[in-house]
Amino acid sequence: MIHQYKSNGYNIVLDVNSGMIHVVDDVVYDIIGLYENNSKEDIVTTILKKYSSTTEAEILEAIGEIEGLKNDGALFTEDIYENHAGDFKNRSTVVKALCLHIAHDCNFACKYCFAEEGEYKGDRSLMSYEVGKKALDFLIKSSGNRHNLEVDFFGGEPLMNFQVVKDLVKYGREQEQIHNKKFRFTLTTNGLLLNDDIIEFANKEMSNIVLSIDGRKEINDQMRPLSNKKGTGSYDYIVPKFVKVAESRNQTNYYVRGTFTHHNLDFSEDVLHLADLGFKQISVEPVVSLPEEEYSITEEDIPVICAEYDKLAKKMIERKKEGKDFNFFHFMIDLSGGPCVYKRMSGCGSGTEYLAVTPWGDLYPCHQFVGSTEYLLGNVDDGIVNSNVQEQFKCCNLYTKDKCKSCFAKFYCSGGCAANSYKFHGDINDTYDIGCELQRKRVECAIMIKAAQAEME
Repeated sequence: MIHQYKSNGYNIVLDVNSGMIHVVDDVVYDIIGLYENNSKEDIVTTILKKYSSTTEAEILEAIGEIEGLKNDGALFTEDIYENHAGDFKNRSTVVKALCLHIAHDCNFACKYCFAEEGEYKGDRSLMSYEVGKKALDFLIKSSGNRHNLEVDFFGGEPLMNFQVVKDLVKYGREQEQIHNKKFRFTLTTNGLLLNDDIIEFANKEMSNIVLSIDGRKEINDQMRPLSNKKGTGSYDYIVPKFVKVAESRNQTNYYVRGTFTHHNLDFSEDVLHLADLGFKQISVEPVVSLPEEEYSITEEDIPVICAEYDKLAKKMIERKKEGKDFNFFHFMIDLSGGPCVYKRMSGCGSGTEYLAVTPWGDLYPCHQFVGSTEYLLGNVDDGIVNSNVQEQFKCCNLYTKDKCKSCFAKFYCSGGCAANSYKFHGDINDTYDIGCELQRKRVECAIMIKAAQAEME
């Protein structure tokens, strides 16, 4: 299976199953497109008609090179793992990451928030130290021989319960030596409560910090107002603090994370705005919301969004040449090692390796399932008691999804987000169709950027 496309002057051929990328000239590009379903004689005839300056010998030489790549497993390769996908559900898994809902409360009133201002279909609540401690104990016990463990302090807004964050980090560090574990703590925050003491603590203890901002002031303030001041935007409060965080971490081990909606389909301008503020690690992602919401992405928006991704990719190449480069999360894919076998099977690991913990200690497959009681797995006292749900997630991967079978980008998303699939289809083994279209475009842009960067080296 191959995928061919043209982007920014590059002719790109992706061998889907091996992950090999080939950047070729026009003649070879067309020959590859004809190779599987045409004889050599027909290929020669077709190419000679289209390219009068090309000789038969050159065409035959190109065909020979394509045959060599095929024999070497770099082109037209078969998927050797599909037949084993059914056996993957029998694998033994350990929990390696928790999303701790340290606060089901928030000081923002973001219009698109899936957590309903931090309440998650329930009551406003803060996690106690006792519940958090049990969650870390559960993670240690459930992690088997795995040494590195991950804990994300999430909300709502976790800084509304910052003393418990500090206490849990201290407890986690104490347990590292006892159990031969290493915790990688992260923090996701809207930034309103950030101060110098919190920044100092985070720089010492947090491996990564996610800073929520949507981009330009007018865009951010439209969707991310403060909760206690009706209509008051958050941009002016948070930007100086976010700049301080990024600079204090030497522009690494953080990212600013935004959401774009139907109201700002020109989101590349928001990405560039954040870059102009000095941020080097940027993510601005499409809102995922049901069609009845006025800010939702629609099918009609897809061509506009794809054009924006093309525009952004070209701008990033220009800025790289000018020495003003930055990373855009959705264009960051590893092309050097090819698709990871385990990753293509397991996806993000939600429900098996990654779980969310509510303030009162309930366990869910991920933060987006919190409040959906049919996916309640258990709690920090008893562990996982609903093994049927966990089995469902073990089997949830790109090989169980019909829509993924012919998709060239399937090994870069591993079948997409189970929560988004459930939100739109009531089934974790389906896909979020708009998200799939945008993912395919992002993969194409990411590969094109790599091709451009290779020319610069």
